[in-house]
Amino acid sequence: MEDVESSKVKSTPPPPYLEVICKSSGKISRYAAGTKAGFAVNLINRKLGNGNPLALHIEAVKEGEEPINFGPNAVLVDYGKDWKLQTVTEEDYAEGFRRREKDRLFATQVPGVMSSDRTGPQKTISKPGISSMYIGKILLAFILMFVLGAIFTFALENLPRLILFLNSSM
Repeated sequence: MEDVESSKVKSTPPPPYLEVICKSSGKISRYAAGTKAGFAVNLINRKLGNGNPLALHIEAVKEGEEPINFGPNAVLVDYGKDWKLQTVTEEDYAEGFRRREKDRLFATQVPGVMSSDRTGPQKTISKPGISSMYIGKILLAFILMFVLGAIFTFALENLPRLILFLNSSM
């Protein structure tokens, strides 16, 4: 009976949170157990400053073991001692791609994919902007709507006269 009670005291419950290391910034983020990986990546990317590569996904890594990748809908899990959760960045992905290409003894470069210094994929973040062309197209759409509305209104107002004209001519 004492062994059961002493084992209860000695065993500590796992922490109610998980820590994810951001490789871009070096910061550690904490998430509640049951957090989805896509949500964590989204929050990590929001906190990154300019110039830092974005996180693509989260993986669990351990020395000498194959990493375990978390998809966007996967729940983050702590695999125990020596396993760390960390982000995989665009640069890590490009580095792994270059390493595999070197192993095959050939490399193909796709124009427009690599950055100008050829170190990794080009980081493109499109910022939605309102241009004069966009505003012009919206104004043109409103004008066409009102013109079509006026044509239909005119046709409906004169429909009884048209019907009378057609009936009298027959």
